[in-house]
Amino acid sequence: MKYIDRWALMRSSRPENLSEHSLDVAIISHALATIGNVRYGKDLDAEKAALIGLFHDSSEIITGDMPTPVKYANGRIRDAYKDVEAKAEDELLDTLPDDLRPVYARVFHPDGSDEDRYLRRLVKAADKISALIKCVDEAQAGNTEFANAEASTRKTVDEMAAELPEVQDFLEEFLPPYGSTLDELLR
Repeated sequence: MKYIDRWALMRSSRPENLSEHSLDVAIISHALATIGNVRYGKDLDAEKAALIGLFHDSSEIITGDMPTPVKYANGRIRDAYKDVEAKAEDELLDTLPDDLRPVYARVFHPDGSDEDRYLRRLVKAADKISALIKCVDEAQAGNTEFANAEASTRKTVDEMAAELPEVQDFLEEFLPPYGSTLDELLR
């Protein structure tokens, strides 16, 4: 995963690889589930959210990172790519010993429960928040190439926040400090 660069179609002030992104998504997913539990009386498995977040893009080990504008250009491409991702996940699972495969299959494949569906929505939101943070970082570095990506990603995240109160809380409380120096954060 450390060899898969993200944002391949754009000039970045600092490259980001899939390992970095996956860790960010795992941490944000855990935070979103924890916010849901503490503030909204939910009973979500925050550790499972983090684990799903950690592995959410692992199919890209096989497929590479498909740029978002291409992946979502139309419904047929989106659906075909989802099928390719699912096959890549199954290929990764097939590399595991038989006794371990079911454990990891639960990370890759939804179990159909309401909680699992909700956790996967939070992970998707965390994925978009991570992308938004990258766009904000690039803008703060003076890179205007991410301006359109930031606007479209912010719109998507705001739409998610309208349905997921955890996302709204994260955006209000935790997004603003991104880009601050350590000295600024500790004051």
